[in-house]
Amino acid sequence: MIPTEATAAHKNIEVKARIRDYEKLITDVQALCLSHGETIQQEDVFFNVPGGRLKLRKRADYSVSELIYYDRPDTEGPKLSVYSKCNIPHGDDLLNILTMALGVRGVVKKTRHLYIHDQTRIHVDDVEGLGKFVELEIVLSKDQTPEDGQKVVESIMELLQIGKADLIDCAYLDLLNRSTTV
Repeated sequence: MIPTEATAAHKNIEVKARIRDYEKLITDVQALCLSHGETIQQEDVFFNVPGGRLKLRKRADYSVSELIYYDRPDTEGPKLSVYSKCNIPHGDDLLNILTMALGVRGVVKKTRHLYIHDQTRIHVDDVEGLGKFVELEIVLSKDQTPEDGQKVVESIMELLQIGKADLIDCAYLDLLNRSTTV
């Protein structure tokens, strides 16, 4: 179930793709963003929930964790994601509680290179056990429609030469789960 307008704090349009030429992509992203970005070590612990996804994100360089709930369809290409998040000062305590109450669905560890271009967050991720990916998140303002965001993501995909054949339809956790069952 997708949260209603009243309960959803944020919306974005996002797309995730495999990277064919890492060096070229990094060069193109840095030129687009006029920045070398920020490198972040992240660990996302996903919990068993009846709908959507709930994760506790821990950063190696940050004492505060983030609890993030999001719901989005598992389809290729740009898609609407509805999410809410909050900072958690004692992430390990909450991790223990959520693990006991809900159980852990899985863990994703990654090195993320974060770049910002206007309203777009560009993530170049090296995911442990999976490889390298690029993720575009166009954070929608209150007066923007999902169609507006889709136009933005499609233009950035074109600039960065992200092809339809490179798109993936699910979360990293799902890819990890698929690779362990094959």
